[in-house]
Parts: sequence; structure tokens; C-alpha cells
Amino acid sequence: MKQGKHKKTNRKLVDRFITERSYPIDKLLRPMDNLLRNKPVSGVLLFLAVLVALAWANSPWKEMYHHLWEMPFSVGFGENYIISKTLHHWINDGLMAIFFFVVGLEIKREVMAGDLSTWKKASLPAAAAVGGMIFPAIIFSIFNWGTPTESGWGVPMATDIAFTLGVLSLLGNRIPLSLKLFLTALAIVDDLGAVLVIAFFYTDNLLLLYLEYGVVFLAVLLLMNYLGVRKARFYAIVGICGLWYAFLLSGVHATIAGVLLAFTIPAKTRINKRGFISHVKTLLDKLQRTKSIDGQYLSDEQHEIIEDIKEEREKIETPLQKLEYNLNPVVSFFILPLFALANAGIEIQPESWSGLLEPVSIGIVAGLIVGKGIGILSFSALFVKLGISELPQNTNWGIMTGAAIMAGIGFTMSIFISELAFEDPAIKAQAKLAILIASTFAGIVGMLVINAFIGKR
Repeated sequence: MKQGKHKKTNRKLVDRFITERSYPIDKLLRPMDNLLRNKPVSGVLLFLAVLVALAWANSPWKEMYHHLWEMPFSVGFGENYIISKTLHHWINDGLMAIFFFVVGLEIKREVMAGDLSTWKKASLPAAAAVGGMIFPAIIFSIFNWGTPTESGWGVPMATDIAFTLGVLSLLGNRIPLSLKLFLTALAIVDDLGAVLVIAFFYTDNLLLLYLEYGVVFLAVLLLMNYLGVRKARFYAIVGICGLWYAFLLSGVHATIAGVLLAFTIPAKTRINKRGFISHVKTLLDKLQRTKSIDGQYLSDEQHEIIEDIKEEREKIETPLQKLEYNLNPVVSFFILPLFALANAGIEIQPESWSGLLEPVSIGIVAGLIVGKGIGILSFSALFVKLGISELPQNTNWGIMTGAAIMAGIGFTMSIFISELAFEDPAIKAQAKLAILIASTFAGIVGMLVINAFIGKR
């Protein structure tokens, strides 16, 4: 009996030492960490940023709103190496390059080992995305052909995945996981299309010398990947100080540098899962056999073993996934809301509503709502009918119709492209108002349609 009691006491002592210590700061930070990993919540924050921008731009303090984003901000050193831009330009050309960098990481990951890694997985979302880009562009062009706004055909082509998943989350756990994966894969292909459109159609006044410098830095990054360089800081130095800066000066939109940089990031582990487990087990056994010292400190030998375990962890992690994981909260909870705050502040005047009857507004609204829906559904139906693809599990054509309509939420990328497509501030304001109205309509109607058919699976 005494022996059993002694073992129970020893077990309590062991549990006391192996249990992770909890400090007050952990309790404060844990909910925040969970929040930062919740993508649907980021969509809600994006929506709130839009509301704040609209309220601010139409308040008695609207002059302060516009003055804030036009403030000059300089970065660099010396007299010849300084970039001076407005705060608005730094957000759109600088911070959004990080957003496109994360988009590039997602595209590379999905193509190598995700929902776009095989033809069977990729065929349906890829086909749907292509249809969802072609039809909006055609519809916009029909309304704007031969007008000063015909260059805006790329505006209604985009889908905002953060907003879309945020709206979709309002339906709770009833949404099939396969539908979320389909929309995510569709949006990634859509983003790739938007990047190509920006690169080939919304880039002018090329300075070939700086573009050649950019190509040289891209070659250096690819060589680093080939040689096995895995430290993110080296890619950051060459990518920002070289590739991004060269593209900024060349006339090619600097956000393209973000995507190209992402494609150079290593995406393979240095050790496989079995090797990692074997090596770590050996190190843990060695750690268990080492002699401990008094107090809470590790002995020198124990410290070396812990460092070896860290090295093994570095080998099993891909730099690509590590960067994507660390940057996603920054993009979702800082960069995109800041972009929305800086770009969605439209002054709504009585004449703004009459502007919705202008060709640019009609083309955007019809493109995002009608074009997206028809394009996604028709291309999806064609591929399913031909037997190339099959519907996502636990869905039906009613749910797919709702998802196609919801893909008309084009907010972030549509506004970004409108900044490149139009020069006239009045036309930009018309386009942004049309994007907001179309995205709101697409979100509400798409959610209602999915909700109506979700119980009929």
C-alpha cells in the first residue's frame, strides 16, 4: 500500500515537471494567436476597414483622410539612393508586393503538392477560374468598347478569397469542406490570371536597363535555390534590395516582383518524415541519458542536443511553408485592411448614384455578378459533362450556382486593378463604388442560394 502511494507521489512530481509552465502573458496572447490564424475573421476585418474608409471619406474629416494618404514618405540612404513616394503608393506598390509574394507562395505550394498538383484535382477549379475571367472581361468590353474606359476590362475578372471565405463562414459548419477547397483553388488560379494581366496589360513605359537588372537578380535568386540556400533573410535581401527595387524603377509593376520572388523560394524538405522521426528519437534518447544539473538550467551537453533538435526541425520544414505560415497573419490582418482603408474611401455624392449608369459601372457590376456566375458555371458544367472533372463531394449544382455567384466578390484585386487601369480620379471613384455594390450583392445572393440548396444534398 505504501509502495503504491509512493509511486503515485512520484507520478505527481513527474507530471509537475513535464507540464508546460503557463504564464499570464500566455493567457493573453493565446486568443490573439488563434484569431490571427482564422482566415474568415480576416474577411470580417476587411469589411470593417471598408466601412471605416467610407465613413471617414464622407465625414467632416474627409480632408484629413485624403491628406493622410498623399503624405510623402522617403526610404533610402544618401542623395542618390532614395525612393520618395506618397503613403498611398507605398501601400499599393510596397506592402501589396508582400501580399502578392504570399499569393505566389500559395500558387507554388498548390501546384507542387496541393489542390492544383494533379490534373484531376486542378481541372475543375482551373476551368472554372478561366471561365470566371473570360466572361467578365467580355461583358465589360461589350459595354465599354471604344470608350475611354475600355482599358478596365481586367477589373471584374478577380475574386477576393478573403472576403469570399469570410462570407461563406457565416453559414457555419454546414458548408462542405470540398466547397471551401474548390473556391480556394479557384481563387488561386484567378490570382495567377490577375498577376499575368497586370504584367502584360497594365505595365507601360518600360525602362529595359532596370528590367535587365531585375532579370539578373532573379537569376541570382534561382541560383541560390539551386545551391540549397534556405535562409529566408538572404532571399529577402536580394528580393527587396535587388529584384523589387529594379522592377519598381523599370516600369513593371513592383508587385510582380513579389510573385517572382515567391517562385524562387525552396519548397522541398532536406529530410523526409521517417528520417526526421528517427533522428529526433535518437536525440531525445540521448537527452534522457544525459546527467542533469541542479536548478532549471540545461547542462552544456543538453544544450547541444537541443540545438541539434532545432537543426532537424529546420530540415523537415520547407522555407516556402514557413514563410507562408508566418506572413499570412501579417497580410490578412494588417496589409489588406490597410489597403482597404487607403483605397475604399469614396466620397459618395448625389451624382455618384447616377454614375452607376455609366458604361464603366455597368460593365463592372454586370461582369462581376453575371459574367463570373455564367463563366464559372458553364466551364464547370462542360468539364463535368465531358467526364474530365467531377463535382466537389457533398455538393450539387444549386450549391455550385451559389458559389459561382459568390465568386463575384472581387473587392481587393478588383480595386487594385482599377488603380492601374484608370487615370481619371472620377472614373476610379465610379469603378470602386461599382465594385463595392457588385461585391456586396454577390456575397448576399451567393450566400442565400447556397443556404437554400445546402439541405438538398
